[in-house]
Amino acid sequence: PGVKHVVVVFNPADITGLVTLIYAGIRPSQLSTLAALDSTRLRSELAKYFKISPDEIRNCRTYGGHGEQMAVFASTTLVAGRPLSELIGHEMPEGDCSSFQSPAYLSICMIAAAMGGKPFGYPAGVFVHNDEFKHILMAMETQITKEGVSYKNVQGTAEENKTLAASYEHLCKLRDEVISMGIIPPVEEWRSLNPHLK
Repeated sequence: PGVKHVVVVFNPADITGLVTLIYAGIRPSQLSTLAALDSTRLRSELAKYFKISPDEIRNCRTYGGHGEQMAVFASTTLVAGRPLSELIGHEMPEGDCSSFQSPAYLSICMIAAAMGGKPFGYPAGVFVHNDEFKHILMAMETQITKEGVSYKNVQGTAEENKTLAASYEHLCKLRDEVISMGIIPPVEEWRSLNPHLK
């Protein structure tokens, strides 16, 4: 009951994080998932692909669901100062990114931030309930500090926003499947298990 922050590492992270949040009874600001791995993997692979230092890759962002349905925001990513969206299809064929990054390292960074260390500024999976996305755990633009995890709405191109909406719809279907299997109750009953959920 006195937990400060929970980072869900194992997959399916979006659904596992949601199940954990509902049954743990903690505030949404106390739980995040390792969605940053997708963004840092992209950064690592871009650096390898273009044969430059990862420090020359800025603002890599993936949002929504972890996996095939994630939304890559190429318009925000800068490769040596150039937008990735301008490089795809010209200097880099579409579909050339796959990657690897240490989940353990990122988990430590997330927990360290929650304990008052350097804020964690990559996207993380977080409980989202706003005008656009409701009752879902998904990767958003987040910051983890000693106050917990907070998110803000993301801005991208029309195509990126469409991909993010499709990712959200995919996550909703997964959430509803988990509800139909009886693993979690219907959304309207969540508050009875966790009073911090809207």
